[in-house]
Amino acid sequence: MKTENGIQTVGLTGTAALTAIGLMMAAPAWAQDRQTIVHGADEEPATLDPAEVEPGEGGEAIIFQVYERLLSVGPDSPELLPALATTVPTIENGLISEDGLTFRFPLREGVTFHDGSPFTADDVKFSWDRVISLSLPGSGAEILSDRVVETRVIDDYTFEVEIAEPDASFLYSAVLPTTASIVSQEAVEANGGDADGEPNEFMAGNMVGTGPYTFVSWNRTENLTLEVNEGYWGTPANDNVRLEMGVDPDVRVLGLRAGEFDTIETDPSYIADFEGMDGVEIYSEGLLLEPLHIGFNMNVPEGALPEGDTIPEDFFADVRIRQAFNYAFNYDAFINGALAGFGEVNPHYVPIGVFGYDPEAPRYDTQDLAKAEELFRETGYWDSGFTATVIVESGSLFEIQALILKDSIEGLNPDLRINVLGVAEAVFDEALAQSPLNYAMWAKNGDPAADPIDYLQTYSHPDGEWGEVHGFRSGYGDPDAIADLIDAAAVELDRTARAGMISELQTLLYEDPMWLIGAQEGVVTAYRDRIEGMVIQPLWPRPSINFAILDKTN
Repeated sequence: MKTENGIQTVGLTGTAALTAIGLMMAAPAWAQDRQTIVHGADEEPATLDPAEVEPGEGGEAIIFQVYERLLSVGPDSPELLPALATTVPTIENGLISEDGLTFRFPLREGVTFHDGSPFTADDVKFSWDRVISLSLPGSGAEILSDRVVETRVIDDYTFEVEIAEPDASFLYSAVLPTTASIVSQEAVEANGGDADGEPNEFMAGNMVGTGPYTFVSWNRTENLTLEVNEGYWGTPANDNVRLEMGVDPDVRVLGLRAGEFDTIETDPSYIADFEGMDGVEIYSEGLLLEPLHIGFNMNVPEGALPEGDTIPEDFFADVRIRQAFNYAFNYDAFINGALAGFGEVNPHYVPIGVFGYDPEAPRYDTQDLAKAEELFRETGYWDSGFTATVIVESGSLFEIQALILKDSIEGLNPDLRINVLGVAEAVFDEALAQSPLNYAMWAKNGDPAADPIDYLQTYSHPDGEWGEVHGFRSGYGDPDAIADLIDAAAVELDRTARAGMISELQTLLYEDPMWLIGAQEGVVTAYRDRIEGMVIQPLWPRPSINFAILDKTN
């Protein structure tokens, strides 16, 4: 660690070190403003328009602070809460029709957009219809367009939507995302309106919502400023917010240590730089909804495996081999080593933290070498041995997971060989996009979602996105039973009954695993101790911080 003028530069050299030193020796006036929370972000938005933003992109976190949706989730639970709607629709309260196709939303009265225009059902219809009709490339338009048949204004404060087929995930998967944010119709129409398929330049660079923050300015490549909405209908925010954009990771660390930043985007690799440091707090509660996995492919084309692999193309069609890999993996080494203790084992694709997760379901959570050996002996591979390749992105956490698998399997029996093929990100993405895939294994993470059915249909259904490409039907003992149960959970609107289905699936997917899931990575962030009320909610857009509930005290 270098030291310049008494300032530690954490190994930075050249321009990066000089920049960091300059920032800390001459902190700008706004950094000393106790009424402004200063956040060091790692990514600048591409757009601030809910109809244009790409899911997972940096603009979502800003949209989340300024715009609102009909429903929300609180800081400590995945349960849906009213927002611009006054009630969460259910079958029981009559706001979801018996056939599951119509959802009615009573709306909050007396709400005003930041431009002074009143919020009504017309704005909800306009906002959703706008997303669907624009259908901008890379946006989340399909979140609504793939589901919605018609939107209707019943009266000024009642909005109704009809969907194409029963969908128990609709409230989480379509109503909650930032794509479904409510914009001011008056503001859009006063600033050029919309042309089919073309972004609105004003909306891309400005925001007119109903939320606890109002948009002030965006100095591209530099910073973005939000102010407290003094006329907010709900609990007002405590402090203004300034987001410094695209800050280098090491500069973020230095800036937090020096007190320039109040909060920063953080991952577990940063934590050692802050532990025991005066004035810095570490938040480490909760888990990301992106299970870290190694996938099993049963649909490898004949002759396509990498040179040196000795396994047959249908190697993983044998459930005993998939189970043996799960028993052999050293979960403790992955969590306490690679993840620095910030994570938890999850045995299947219903992540901890989403509706329906059953903590009593069976799980692979400790290495059981005796059971792994027993299963490998049953299959005959214990004596004959094998060599199999897992493809990964070089230098990634996924590569570390694959190396731990290699150590686990080869430590069990040196005749069982795992080759870890590290490639550049672009090469890895291209390889994984092939259908069928030319590798028997790969390591990656799942895409975050708010509803369990999004994971089950994508990662577990025999005819889903991964199941179809990678031959899950040829591996499951009873693929139709799993498909039928996932399909039933997708349309079951009774939450108790649905939770029971999802619990049953967790047991089935433990017994017949299609994935080795090393862990769910922990939610970690570092912040100054002058910030009170820090909470990370993985169901909020990354960095999963709601600045409105924070309070900068000194």
